[in-house]
Amino acid sequence: MLDIFIIGGGPIGLACGLDAQKAGLSFVIVEKGTLVNSLYNYPATMTFFSTSEKLEIGGVPFVTVHNKPTRNDALEYYRRVAFSNNLPIHLFEEVTEVKLEDGFYTIITKKATYQAKKVILSTGFYDIAVNLDIPGENLPKVKHYYQDPHYYTLQKVVVVGSSNSAIDVALETYRKGAEVTLVIRGSEVSNRVKYWVRPDIINRIKEGSIKAYFNSNLEAIRENEVDIQTPEGLITIPNDFVMAMTGYKPNFEFLKKLGIILSEDKFIPQYNPETMETNMPGLYLAGVVCGGLDTHLWFIENSRIHADMIITDIMAKK
Repeated sequence: MLDIFIIGGGPIGLACGLDAQKAGLSFVIVEKGTLVNSLYNYPATMTFFSTSEKLEIGGVPFVTVHNKPTRNDALEYYRRVAFSNNLPIHLFEEVTEVKLEDGFYTIITKKATYQAKKVILSTGFYDIAVNLDIPGENLPKVKHYYQDPHYYTLQKVVVVGSSNSAIDVALETYRKGAEVTLVIRGSEVSNRVKYWVRPDIINRIKEGSIKAYFNSNLEAIRENEVDIQTPEGLITIPNDFVMAMTGYKPNFEFLKKLGIILSEDKFIPQYNPETMETNMPGLYLAGVVCGGLDTHLWFIENSRIHADMIITDIMAKK
């Protein structure tokens, strides 16, 4: 029987593994995708808001030439951390069931069955996109994930959203020759946009290089056009692709299946903020999954401490 079963092979799941290893505990990290799967699915050109030292885990230095690391820098770093510490990681193995029986957990995946005294859930929130719930959203031209701007060269692209992901998509596709239209629900570009990017998008909008509709909503999507509800009324414009950068959310159904209580408004899971243990004894949360729908509350840099909090509590109870 394992001391700990860690669900999720992202940076925080790896951090939990490193701390468990230092404490001499037996454990395994199981990830349904590739290593640091969410980071892998980030845009190829993505640059972190955080500096490299704030993305470090387990006391392993993250050395980069530039102050703010790129996606590829992060993939290399976390892969090296996993390899150099010989962390027991099972990739492309999805957990389907977690059952508490006689004081320990039975964990069933699509490949095997495990038993563990404790479980750490560090699954992030990047797997499930927040839908627009409008006609035409299921068309192939609608994308909730974005990889590379070249694909949209000479295309008419509508980008929905005003935060970092939406603004990055708008600027990058524009600079690769796309005709970009931003649809923003609020009255301005979000204040959470990276400080060195926000002036860029504001200036592109002012000069007319990127068209922006504020206080507006995308109403319908068709094969070659879209409808936008603006303060001046409903307009229809030609369109080739819709980039719905409307955010993502944790797998709340999986959390409820595990017996974790969620708040009624923002689906924030119930846990002890001093130990990270949930209402289910011996089941802990780590990382951005703790925030429910408030996915902007937790990042790698401020949730790295969850690993130490959890392992400290497990060792104290042991």
